[in-house]
Amino acid sequence: MKKVLFITLSVIFAVFSYGQESKLIQLSGLVVTSDSLMGVPYTTVLIKGQGRGTMSNYQGFFSLVVYTGDTIEFTSVGYRDKEFAIADTLSKSKYSIIQMLTQDTIHLPETVIYPWPSKEEFRMAFMALNIPEDDWERAKKNFERERLRELGETFAMDGKENSDYYLRTEAQRFYYSGQIPPQNIFNPFAWAKFIEAWQKGAYKRKEKKE
Repeated sequence: MKKVLFITLSVIFAVFSYGQESKLIQLSGLVVTSDSLMGVPYTTVLIKGQGRGTMSNYQGFFSLVVYTGDTIEFTSVGYRDKEFAIADTLSKSKYSIIQMLTQDTIHLPETVIYPWPSKEEFRMAFMALNIPEDDWERAKKNFERERLRELGETFAMDGKENSDYYLRTEAQRFYYSGQIPPQNIFNPFAWAKFIEAWQKGAYKRKEKKE
């Protein structure tokens, strides 16, 4: 019984002594870069050895409760870690600091990414390529009418084509403003173009290429 009482009194005395020696401080501050004094967002602010702390906001501002004598650790990706010790001689309950962080340059080794898992598969894929002999042959194949027609069917209208189409539509609308626009069903020239296109096979169903 005496042993339990002694341990309890020791713990109470230790806590009381720590409360007398240490003092709660509301620590606030701003984390900035050392070269441009710009705020460092989302900096981790931890009390060393206690595993608790906070994080600065987007402007680099932070605030947390600490004890006098604590050491504060500042860490952020791309910057060197910094420590700040809270003095034991502080008399006020609030304290503000401006902590500067220095950018840390990290040199990573070169990384080369290949689409093939091994050199043997790369060699096989390279040997299977059917590359034209010279630039002239490649250029002629790229500018073939059939190739350009296929590209034209897959590509959407660009900005110039869209603006031209819009201006033509608006011009036609303003031209017939206040009256009923003509119907092409009664236009003999439109019928002639339709028959000519039909004879050329423009309206035949196109078979999909595999």
